[in-house]
Amino acid sequence: MTIILGVDPGSKITGYGLIKNYHNKITYVSSTSIILNKYIFNERLKNIYSYTKNIISEFNPKIFVIEKVFFYKNASSALKLGQASCAAILAAINLNILIFEYTASKIKKIISGNGRSKKLKIKNRICKILDLSHNDINIDESDALAAAITHYFIYIK
Repeated sequence: MTIILGVDPGSKITGYGLIKNYHNKITYVSSTSIILNKYIFNERLKNIYSYTKNIISEFNPKIFVIEKVFFYKNASSALKLGQASCAAILAAINLNILIFEYTASKIKKIISGNGRSKKLKIKNRICKILDLSHNDINIDESDALAAAITHYFIYIK
């Protein structure tokens, strides 16, 4: 059995999703998101690091998957997103977990067959794959679960 942690990094909201692979079947373990916009930026990074570390300690995933940061029109936003991503990655590094990164378009392509799919389509596919109700997860959690499922489809299945 392998638990995979997927992370959708964000400087305002970071989503987390855990799936379990057992006998080539994936099942939903848990998901959540942390709302960060009430904190100053340095505290946001600290919270991402701490929360990621706590999730890893609680669920003991063997694999950490994160959506790769890409460039935005706004350089400041791209830098903040990169820092948020690094805070989560650093927690995984410090706990000696295998780390994988996939671009958003790669994740969308694997999950929906289209690298330009909208977030709602990805959420719909995640709910179908994991047999979840639409109300069970939010968009950030579905993006994190999509990252984890992408890794499963590429390397494990």
